[in-house]
Amino acid sequence: MDDSLTLTTPDGRTVGYADFGPATGLAVLDCHGGPGSRLAPRAAAAAAGPAGIRLVGIDRPGYGLSTPWPGRTIAGWVPDALAVADALGIDRFAVIGSSTGGSYAVALAALAPERVIGVLLCCAVTDMRWPEGRRLVGGSGRAGDIWDAPDRATALEIAREFWGDDGLRPATTGASTLAPADAALFVDPEFVRGVLLSLQQSFAWGVEGYTDDRIADGAGWGELDLAAVTCPVTIVHGTEDRLVDVRVAHHNKALFPHAELRIVDGLGHFSIGTQVVPTLLDLLDLNAAA
Repeated sequence: MDDSLTLTTPDGRTVGYADFGPATGLAVLDCHGGPGSRLAPRAAAAAAGPAGIRLVGIDRPGYGLSTPWPGRTIAGWVPDALAVADALGIDRFAVIGSSTGGSYAVALAALAPERVIGVLLCCAVTDMRWPEGRRLVGGSGRAGDIWDAPDRATALEIAREFWGDDGLRPATTGASTLAPADAALFVDPEFVRGVLLSLQQSFAWGVEGYTDDRIADGAGWGELDLAAVTCPVTIVHGTEDRLVDVRVAHHNKALFPHAELRIVDGLGHFSIGTQVVPTLLDLLDLNAAA
């Protein structure tokens, strides 16, 4: 199953989502990267479905089918995700947070602990109140400049200058920060097709989603009570990630002392996707045994 659906929030916004895998499978809500979209779980769905995992991707505001929401916060997004779970009849679920999405996975676990059974942080960002984190994460998409922008209009212009309105400017200018394991993926036509489809959805509203992601994560995790995250947590990160430095994973481990930390030699920000399903299976087995 791979249906793109929408719902309407009480304040009149549209939220887009996509349902991958068996309806009877164990549900996992996917918090995509920035940029990203509800289609992010597509790559893992082929392996996840036969393993009995139902992946659900959700467009954050300003991405894909979801209406932009200027001023949104990380914690403020949580009701959108819970509304999607409710619409699909899903009571309890695990969450995956990839890159920027890591903050939103943490928010779900902190604010809805009775519903979240496990968290997988995959090359995830961290609490940006950590000064070192800004240096270790801020090299992609002029994130640091957006964090320092005096207002949203300026931030939008900074993002537009880097990405273009369709997200293709970094590719056409030859800019690349890919690790060798990541670059190897781009020789696969099917992988490239998926990336282009994802970019199309990521920039359906221009750079609004990306910009609002950066403004939100620049404020850090001050709204969240990390002690409320008591479910199993696994942190997986590649040593060659050039977008979110591996030292960020170690910092996240310090924030969640009960988490399992898996550092994978040679993998980068995109190639780490090969570890998602096996790591998720281990995480959920851990939860079942607890």
